Amino acid sequence: MPDIFERLLKHYGPIGQHRERAHGYFAFPKLEGEIGSRMKFRGKEVIVWSLNNYLGLANHPEVRKADAEGARQFGLAYPMGARMMSGNSVYHEQLEAELAAFEQKEDALLLNYGYQGMVSIIDVLCSRHDVIVYDAESHACIIDGVRLHPGHRYVFKHNDVEDCEKQLQRASALIEKQKAGGILVITEGVFGMAGDQGKVKEIAELKKKYSFRLLVDDAHGFGTLGKTGAGVGEEQECQPEIDLYFSTFAKSMASIGAFVAGDRQIIDYIRYNIRSQIFAKSLPMPIVLGNLKRLELLRNHPEYREKLWSNARKLQEGLKQRGFDIGKTNTVVTPIYMKGDVPEATAMVMDLRENYGIFASIVVYPVIPKGNIIYRLIPSAVHTDEDIEQTLHAFSETKKKLDAGAYKVDAIPNMADAR
Repeated sequence: MPDIFERLLKHYGPIGQHRERAHGYFAFPKLEGEIGSRMKFRGKEVIVWSLNNYLGLANHPEVRKADAEGARQFGLAYPMGARMMSGNSVYHEQLEAELAAFEQKEDALLLNYGYQGMVSIIDVLCSRHDVIVYDAESHACIIDGVRLHPGHRYVFKHNDVEDCEKQLQRASALIEKQKAGGILVITEGVFGMAGDQGKVKEIAELKKKYSFRLLVDDAHGFGTLGKTGAGVGEEQECQPEIDLYFSTFAKSMASIGAFVAGDRQIIDYIRYNIRSQIFAKSLPMPIVLGNLKRLELLRNHPEYREKLWSNARKLQEGLKQRGFDIGKTNTVVTPIYMKGDVPEATAMVMDLRENYGIFASIVVYPVIPKGNIIYRLIPSAVHTDEDIEQTLHAFSETKKKLDAGAYKVDAIPNMADAR
């Protein structure tokens, strides 16, 4: 009988096949030092554009104090057990109430992780008779949640409202035929790779013609979009039409955990039926208290968001002035689109890191089509004008080298053993 491990070890996967050359440098790199715009990579200072520390809260002194005080007072174990059994507290409920109020919803539910949370929400909402309609470029947590759905699902072209309507027509016809089920539409507030906002308001307008519920994953919009930072619904003036608003604490809050907000009755249904929370330990108290402080700072200090946007505009305008293609981003997420193969891309990354002191995330095949390179730069409120100017210079110089063929190599450089 074949050994399951034998099959796995023969095919490590499209990324894993490069592990021996890439580990510790291109994959699983180690950034050291205090979280900020400049950190250490392999002993050298680099300007970091790969952290979702949008508002600069990761090392905010009040946040550090709240985290430390929570650990001192309660330790990491408290509260023990799942929330339904023994892991609830007044602070968990306070955080939920404050999040619900901030998002102008009746109630909210804490989730241990964003990825796990989204997969679990889809699972708890949808039966085999229900139909899911979702954007083609949805985050992996949505895709995986949809893959686990036992019923039908229809995908619409990215941000194509006309195609979304076509899929709603298909879904509606199926529901009518089977005489059971409902429709859940899922999109994102901000698509984290390209930086474009989801067409949330336009999709919500389709409710006038079709019966469906709308779930929005606003991981990158929470804290960055809207007059108060409440996210894409506030930005697009359609928050009441979002039936379930979801976000993670891993971006603007620089923390761990997530939440979903909506009408009290449906949140209560999720609370009492979501398996990933019912059968998992509650969020530790230091994280809950730290998130209360982060939410307070997010609400009360609009200057952090203003600084974030100021930096993003400087970076994006600087790139466009230098002839770079940054796509259709209308958020702070800043992609840079280039042409090149995988070995070229890795050689360019090495040059940026080793000779220009720039640490930026890169996306290549098989995540995107062959011959393409995407750098994704994440500005934050703690980046400086000097950081931005140094980065613009570095990309201008390395782009010249890329176009001249200076990075043409036969294979990915072996950096796993280089120290």
